[in-house]
Amino acid sequence: MSLALTPRAALAHAGGRMVILTLPTGQYILGAAAAVALTGVLGILGPSLPWPSPRLLLERRRAVPRYLPSWLSALTLFALIAAGFLGDRDPLTNPLSLTIWTFVWIVLPLVCLVLGDLGRAICPWSGPVVALRRAIGLAGGIGLSRLGAWPAVAGYLLIAWFELVSLAPSDPAVLARAVLGYWLVIFILAILEGETWLAHGEAVRGYLGFIGRVAPLWTETTTARVRHMLGPPGAQILAMPPLPPSGAAFVALMLAAVSFDGLALTFRWLALLGINPLEFPGRSAVILPNTLGLLAAWVVTFASILGAIWCGRRFTGARGAFGGDAGAWFLSFLPIAAGYHAAHHLVALLTDGQYLVASLDDPLGRGWNLLGLPENWVSFGFLTDRADVTLVWITQVALILLAHILAVILALRLASHRPIAHAPMVALMVLYTVFGLWLLSSPTAA
Repeated sequence: MSLALTPRAALAHAGGRMVILTLPTGQYILGAAAAVALTGVLGILGPSLPWPSPRLLLERRRAVPRYLPSWLSALTLFALIAAGFLGDRDPLTNPLSLTIWTFVWIVLPLVCLVLGDLGRAICPWSGPVVALRRAIGLAGGIGLSRLGAWPAVAGYLLIAWFELVSLAPSDPAVLARAVLGYWLVIFILAILEGETWLAHGEAVRGYLGFIGRVAPLWTETTTARVRHMLGPPGAQILAMPPLPPSGAAFVALMLAAVSFDGLALTFRWLALLGINPLEFPGRSAVILPNTLGLLAAWVVTFASILGAIWCGRRFTGARGAFGGDAGAWFLSFLPIAAGYHAAHHLVALLTDGQYLVASLDDPLGRGWNLLGLPENWVSFGFLTDRADVTLVWITQVALILLAHILAVILALRLASHRPIAHAPMVALMVLYTVFGLWLLSSPTAA
């Protein structure tokens, strides 16, 4: 019972913050902000540069039955749920906790950032939903598709709250119940509405789909063919139609959730709550303020982007529909969400990723040694080495910087107004650059 009552998740974000505090982080932050601002100024005042077109790398027949990966994902998920109920209660050894919070929540989006949206293929609902609907002769839906992405928004908000605010999101038994419950709810809704609803109605599919739009490599599939494509990062975003309000709300929530994840344990946030960061009382003491903080972060993010769009339209006296402009401009924030995901979770990938590999060595905590790993294989020594931590910090800065530069370039191409209309949006992206790097360099309570 002790883990279930732990006020802080056992899978904490490890970090070399004490070493980072000795680095000239302010200079890096100012340099990155200046680079983003300069990109915006050149884009506004300079000529429009050509944009490479995507090219076909390879076209082939579909080699694997369409829903086989989905069935394998579903079987794997249920095996992990069983491990959550039956295996070790230590989140750092149980494969369910490590798979959900390290592989699904960190590694898989990073893979999608390079190879495109993999959520379509490995979705653990598609195969079972299609099979059951065919078996019972069910066709059509109940109208959930008319809600757009709002069900996915609600699902993503629930997942973010569970990870960032709830008492024990990494406790294997607690997580097993949550994952099983979520799978069943989505399964029932997809049975009622149809398998295609999952692409925009389910939160994880939506998140991976948006992240995958930034990738330089991606696949386009039909019933019988698979086309492997190559293009500049963000090429898929330029081909997307403007987002509806629900899609824009989802993008804002993506940004807000990862930002609040970085903020929630900083000394500044805890001091604002009247808590001594050196004597952090645990999650149970901050459930309400962190819940309100997560919602506030979403509202502020959404409002700031809308405000920048409104200001840009005022500069040029634009008369077109505000929704169309907003839907297009929100797309340009997808690289920022993807880049900050990679930068924010980099250290967790390097630390918890080791635990994930080690858990595969003994998935049920029975003393097995399936991979032949030595004892004490996991090591965090690099977090105390100045050179290693400096490399981690420089990598994080590069990820944030490149993401924001790409976002500025996409924003200049997505909206049809005169270039000066982008000035407020560029200013906002510079502020996001500073804020994101400040979060990564700020001291935290854990």
